[in-house]
Amino acid sequence: MFKNTEKKFIWKNGEFENWDDSNVHILSHTLHYGTGVFEGVRAYETENGPAIFRLSEHTSRLFDAASKINIKIPFSKDELNIIQCNILNQNNLNEGYIRPIVYLGNEGLGLRAKDLSVNVAVAAWEWPSYMDPIAKEEGISVIKSSHKQYENPLHSGNKIIGTYFSNTMALHEALDKGADEAIMMDMNGFISEGSGENIFIVKDEVVFTPTIDHCLNGITRQSVIQMAKDLSIEVHEKDLRYEDLKNADEAFFTGTAVEITPITKLDQSRINDGKRGPITKILQDSFMNIVSGQNLKYLNWLTFTR
Repeated sequence: MFKNTEKKFIWKNGEFENWDDSNVHILSHTLHYGTGVFEGVRAYETENGPAIFRLSEHTSRLFDAASKINIKIPFSKDELNIIQCNILNQNNLNEGYIRPIVYLGNEGLGLRAKDLSVNVAVAAWEWPSYMDPIAKEEGISVIKSSHKQYENPLHSGNKIIGTYFSNTMALHEALDKGADEAIMMDMNGFISEGSGENIFIVKDEVVFTPTIDHCLNGITRQSVIQMAKDLSIEVHEKDLRYEDLKNADEAFFTGTAVEITPITKLDQSRINDGKRGPITKILQDSFMNIVSGQNLKYLNWLTFTR
């Protein structure tokens, strides 16, 4: 995943440092207890240079998540927005994945530890495709995970480090069973999300997606809902059962990493005809037009770095 790191930089606490020299103390509170927050942000190549997709929304979510676990980030939102632009330019990236992270220091350990330093770092690297590039056309296979997405008010709308363990276990379970991804259910038996993606299904040309009670209210999710409505595609947020996915005409994941990726196989059985559906393709094409800067209506979703 990481290439030519000897020539790359990571920004940390106000300074750029060599990628290969960047490190965290072994007694960082976050390493032991998950007390930190992060974001996943993507930049795209356009005719006007690199553009970050919905940068302000991602940065705002980072600050919201930090506030919910009582972490005060020692930089402003505007400063972090500028830093995320600068890290791309510092690493000579025309497109790439950006990872801001906020973590606590090593001045104390244990659940009672207080007055710990707050550290902020931002990395960026080339990541053209989260999955096999052909997955955008041919789709991926998923299985129902044995790991549930339990009710956690900190999870919906936030990317808090300590809440992602079940997601990690769900993905590795799916990979071990020969699938590409997992479908996680919530504690009430409704579909929640993938291990790191939101899920949509299409039935009779109507798009459905789970409510955000037990899943991350993803920024790409929000964008796809708005895109679909602007394209006069009907969208509903509702509780979805596993049978709804089995009987869907189409299904797809959304997320910063996966963008819009079709789901064509469920538990070794095809969803409908096992091919990417027409509405999925319409939304994929619309999304790529937006992130490449070709759709002027959505230019406010892009932040140009140069």
